Amino acid sequence: MLSYIARRLALIPLTLLGIITLNFLIVQVAPSGPVERVLAQVKGLDPRATQAARTSAPATNAGAYRGAQGLDPAFIKDLERQFGFDKPAHERFARMIGNYLTFDLGQSFYRSIGVGELILEKMPVSISIGLWSTLLIYLISIPLGIAKAVRDGTTWDVATSYLVVVGYAVPPFLFAVVLIVLFAGGSYLDWFPLRGLTSENWQALSPMGKIADYFWHLALPVAALTVGGFAALTMLTKNSFLDEINKQYVITARAKGLTEKRVLYGHIFRNAMLLVIAGIPATLVSMLFTGAVLIEVIFSLDGLGLLAYQATLDRDYPVIFGDLYVFSLAGLLLNLLSDVLYHVVDPRIDFESRAT
Repeated sequence: MLSYIARRLALIPLTLLGIITLNFLIVQVAPSGPVERVLAQVKGLDPRATQAARTSAPATNAGAYRGAQGLDPAFIKDLERQFGFDKPAHERFARMIGNYLTFDLGQSFYRSIGVGELILEKMPVSISIGLWSTLLIYLISIPLGIAKAVRDGTTWDVATSYLVVVGYAVPPFLFAVVLIVLFAGGSYLDWFPLRGLTSENWQALSPMGKIADYFWHLALPVAALTVGGFAALTMLTKNSFLDEINKQYVITARAKGLTEKRVLYGHIFRNAMLLVIAGIPATLVSMLFTGAVLIEVIFSLDGLGLLAYQATLDRDYPVIFGDLYVFSLAGLLLNLLSDVLYHVVDPRIDFESRAT
């Protein structure tokens, strides 16, 4: 197993290089850019509404930017130097990759802070939402899925299926709005806060008070993400157990006189949980980065998802690529963790014999 882990770790830099290269090429042909954004601001226009595509003219030519008409070409060149566009694309790419090798993610175009510091600043919010949501999803989905499989076709199974259907049908952001209306000062109760991860007086609270305040702020966003994520995992767990229940080794175990509990948790559980474990990285990455964007916006939680969204709108390329680098690295490491968990749950799975 150790040699397999070493091979996978050796492949991560090449995979990251491929991901970053592809996205760098896409950005080069994407419309608009930070120079156009500043030009729009100079002319008193809305930069997000007036961003336009650059032409194929050289970057040092003021006419290459729509909105540059009437402006001093020297000013345009200063902007290009400021954003690094006075260098050819291949030089900018080589410098970026060289910096990434030392985990230097560069400087944000519009914030007086390094990208690495900015990501570390926002990470506690995303990690808090992602980890607690993933934990709750698994704590709810696995027992519920097992119970549905054991009681397949019963009234209880049908009744709980309605709960699963609601989880499928209601998007997390819509459920978040309902929670705000009901419990966060919308139209009814005002039990939960709507902004930030902690209260303003958090530092003055006792240790237990700090913990309580932290979970008080997380309650609604985590609940919204959990409801949006538990349905698929519940059905995956149920179907995995149903596939195993009727196999020959289960019939043999029952014929030996083993109790249903022993058969379920001693034999079926290990095999059925393989597919469920395989979904851990995807679930965690989704909760950490992609699924939480709207939740962060709705509850005013300044995390990585919101940061990436705002950076895309502002064409803040260092932040975009820094986020992408961190997201990709985390996803690759979590996929490796999934394979390790496969082996832990079922040692019969031998990754050592797999070809690289």
